[in-house]
Amino acid sequence: MRKSKSGDTQQDKPASNVPASVDEYIAGIEEPAGSMLVRMRALIRSSLPPEATEVISYRMPAFKLKKVLVWYAAFKDELKGFEIAKGTIHFPLNKPLPAALIKKIVKVRLQQALGSKRLSAL
Repeated sequence: MRKSKSGDTQQDKPASNVPASVDEYIAGIEEPAGSMLVRMRALIRSSLPPEATEVISYRMPAFKLKKVLVWYAAFKDELKGFEIAKGTIHFPLNKPLPAALIKKIVKVRLQQALGSKRLSAL
């Protein structure tokens, strides 16, 4: 790891455009995407065990249980259609969030992360 002139490592200094928390990330998102993220956050949270934590990973909000299970974010230009691309699902701002689908995806992702031992508990 490279050290800066002050002796601090680069990792010690947070990037100026990285939010410190999920709340800070969501607060910086314009409407209607901000409200959609609040709803998505609640849907994801309700599908995970209580010990899952929220983190910022790759500059996006995420939920973690030993490892990151689900990322979610707002991208102005990418929320125009309901598309699937390289591990992401793009939800349009002008349609309701598909709550049942989001919960199903999160539960499947949780099962993958925890292995088949917890399948029946969900």
